[in-house]
Amino acid sequence: MSGWVDYFQSREFAYLFLYWAEWAIRLVMLLVVPRRRSPNTALAWLTLIFFLPWVGLVLYLLIGTNRLPRRRVERYRQLLEEFNRRLGQRPHGAAVTNPELPAEAMTAVRLAERLGQLPILGGNEVELLTDTNEVIDRLIADIERAEHHVHMLFYIFHDDETSQRVAQALLQAAQRGVSCRVLADAVGSRAMLRRLAPKLVAGGVQVQAALGVGLFRRTVARIDVRNHRKIVVIDGRVAYTGSQNIINADYGRRGLAWHDMTARVRGPAVLALQAVFLGDWYFETEEILDDPAFFPKVEVCGSVPVQVLPSGPTYPVENYHRMVIAALHTARHQVIITTPYFVPDQSFLQAVQIAVLRGVDVILIVPEKCDKILVGAVAWSYFGELLELGCQVYLYRPGLLHAKTMTIDNSFAFLGTGNFDIRSFSLNFEVNLLLYGDRVTAELRRRQLDYLAYSRSLTYEEWSSRPEIVKTLQGIARLMSPLL
Repeated sequence: MSGWVDYFQSREFAYLFLYWAEWAIRLVMLLVVPRRRSPNTALAWLTLIFFLPWVGLVLYLLIGTNRLPRRRVERYRQLLEEFNRRLGQRPHGAAVTNPELPAEAMTAVRLAERLGQLPILGGNEVELLTDTNEVIDRLIADIERAEHHVHMLFYIFHDDETSQRVAQALLQAAQRGVSCRVLADAVGSRAMLRRLAPKLVAGGVQVQAALGVGLFRRTVARIDVRNHRKIVVIDGRVAYTGSQNIINADYGRRGLAWHDMTARVRGPAVLALQAVFLGDWYFETEEILDDPAFFPKVEVCGSVPVQVLPSGPTYPVENYHRMVIAALHTARHQVIITTPYFVPDQSFLQAVQIAVLRGVDVILIVPEKCDKILVGAVAWSYFGELLELGCQVYLYRPGLLHAKTMTIDNSFAFLGTGNFDIRSFSLNFEVNLLLYGDRVTAELRRRQLDYLAYSRSLTYEEWSSRPEIVKTLQGIARLMSPLL
């Protein structure tokens, strides 16, 4: 007996156990990883697990799956269907429920409604705001005028001068009897949740962390799946969404300014953004907010048809990704894209190639300096392929271009929280506005051309002349792009 005990305690047994354990990990994960994943993503995971089985296993358990509680997902979808029904019951005229659009835009409308379960709504006023301080000033002024409720959802709600100004406006609104709710991502808003949230709660503001990452209690299996949405709804009549978070314009990095674009919306589309917020609030709290005042009768405020497209793990398909690909196939003349983070997949690259071959002018504007080194390296590894396809790539110089936009001809445009990367396409909770019509599309394109004026063109010669060590490191980073 002592011989067996000695053997099990020996170094030889330990090595043998680890050897077979590593092969067991490889074989089991070979069966598990490919399920419902793209071949590129599965191959990246399997490669990592084959060479570093223990590291790969731990990472897979942490960030390898974005499963959500099935019961909450089903209830979330039911709530969106109910909210959609309520939107349809509003006493809107034909200009709101059936705005006149060209055929190519109607193709996008039908697809977006099937994907996101929310209808197109006309009669909206959409202001495009690009000054960070102006957005905060306008937001605070609207909160000060609130009479019934203020609903806020942000990926980053920080604890700095800007966020404290917004928090003070919320506290004053709560003191007036306004119902204030703040839903903030547990990772992106951790500073606020630790320090500022207790003051808000003490003052009557309801604060809820989204997608908690506690050791024993997590909303999602993959801890890096985040709620990346930015939504404000005030009295069901005014809403904000776009790329801007509640944080100073330099994000705490002196000398580097973020350049965002936010839409201030008045009109029926506010109710669709309300529906997304209420669904997310239920997903975290299981509290159904069904006060009729959340869906008031909203007057026609303008002439812009707007469709809200939510996306994320609560949907069976990748809503945002499919809409972007469909838009590229719809384009006839020109597509302009702005994004801070660019990590495409093969289907996106193929759609760009097909668009260029059809004679479409495709322009990509990204920041010259990316605040995320790894993501920036991956983006650079793809630029050469885009340039070879015939796409134009421009590097924005004044700071970090954080606006996430896309214009398609004079037909329609995207504006929202989704980057043009795998994370926004496949993982995070995002919300984007589809803005229809030549007038609003032209206005958004003017903003894009302003960015273009402060950018420099990247040529294939410049891209190919990078030092070999840079090419190698960027190529290695690209191998990890399916995991980002």
